[in-house]
Amino acid sequence: MRTKLFILLAFAATFASAQVTYIKTSSLIDGRSDAPKENQVIVIRGNRIESVGATAIPASARVIDLTGMTVMPGLIDSHTHIFLQGEDPAEGGYDAQLLKYSLAYRAARATVSARRALEQGFTTIRDVETEGAGYGDIGIKQAVDEGRIPGPRIFASTRAISTTGGYNLEGYAPEIAVPKGAQLIDGPVEARKAAREQLDHGADWIKVYMTHRSWLDQHGNLISQPTLTVDELRAIVDEAHGWKRKVACHAYNGDGLRRALDGGCDSIEHGLELTDDNIAQMLKQGTWYVPTLAVYYDHNAPPDTPAGRRDAKRVSLHEASFRKALKAGVKIVFGTDVGGFAWTEPIAQEFDKMVAFGMTPMDAIRSATSRAAEMLDASNDVGNIAPGAYADLIAVDGDPLRNIHLLHDVPFVMKNGEVVKERRIRALREAIK
Repeated sequence: MRTKLFILLAFAATFASAQVTYIKTSSLIDGRSDAPKENQVIVIRGNRIESVGATAIPASARVIDLTGMTVMPGLIDSHTHIFLQGEDPAEGGYDAQLLKYSLAYRAARATVSARRALEQGFTTIRDVETEGAGYGDIGIKQAVDEGRIPGPRIFASTRAISTTGGYNLEGYAPEIAVPKGAQLIDGPVEARKAAREQLDHGADWIKVYMTHRSWLDQHGNLISQPTLTVDELRAIVDEAHGWKRKVACHAYNGDGLRRALDGGCDSIEHGLELTDDNIAQMLKQGTWYVPTLAVYYDHNAPPDTPAGRRDAKRVSLHEASFRKALKAGVKIVFGTDVGGFAWTEPIAQEFDKMVAFGMTPMDAIRSATSRAAEMLDASNDVGNIAPGAYADLIAVDGDPLRNIHLLHDVPFVMKNGEVVKERRIRALREAIK
């Protein structure tokens, strides 16, 4: 009893002595409300938000003045690949990283990816598999959490799961054993064992590939190869849910997407072609939809090739599916598939597509803040500016509700109560000097 009391007293003393910061705002989007709030003061004690409101600021207080900017919660990208870099075909494409790049080299590149995510205002990410780098995302997460490298909070999915014939590398001589970008299983027993292994090694989510390659049939319909059976997926979902974890399913369309829903997945990733029945089932089951729109619009194959015609079909189906899901009230979460495109490109380009396809700017922002946090079971910690949440904040010049493109360039980023980027403030200080 005395030990518990001592721990509580020590915690209270630490909290009381933590640095207090006051942030002045003129326009605040808190991640939950329907409209911005004016002239709020955010009080931060240590790494958490203590209060938000019309608070008087003591004369000797540490103050960060963000008036004239729009202050928002740190953004959440729910579909990233820090171990991918938009692999250039001229440099060997996807295969080169598994065949030629050492894990140390890939981890170094992933470290840069994590920093770039944070500097673009994404203070939390769900990274949905390492593409052959094993449990490297757990290592990057640990290094970030310990303060050894800069980066966002990471919800890691480790290796991902697919089936024999259901993932790269492919096309090599059958007598040559080549590495695969995911953990391959066959049958419910192997499926459950793979989930257990990944959960045991620290997976926050399990990522499953329910479809693999896709092509157009003779009638011009998009066909996607299904991978896991419903029974295989149910074994994974049952195991993950027993650990109080969730399952994200890569599924383009067709049988694979139907199996993903029948097997009880928690989120559909991509969902290029959603039927009315798919949408009705998602609404009934409460399935999340992470569409990753923008990645399908660039770097496509030449339009006069079979692959190019397939890519064009994906684009047309994807927009229609997003619009239908939005109209029906499916729970949509922001995700980009960055890594599928280079980390030097703006992650926030996804917002542009979401708004162009009918989502309001405020809903698009909520999809990357409070709604994403809800999917991650982290609503008390991230995705909103409210007492008790981590002090993860960004600020932009201008009003993103009028121009969502402003989120391409985030000049102020705070994570965990520490300023990690303050380009505008520094420029102002230099101008005053």
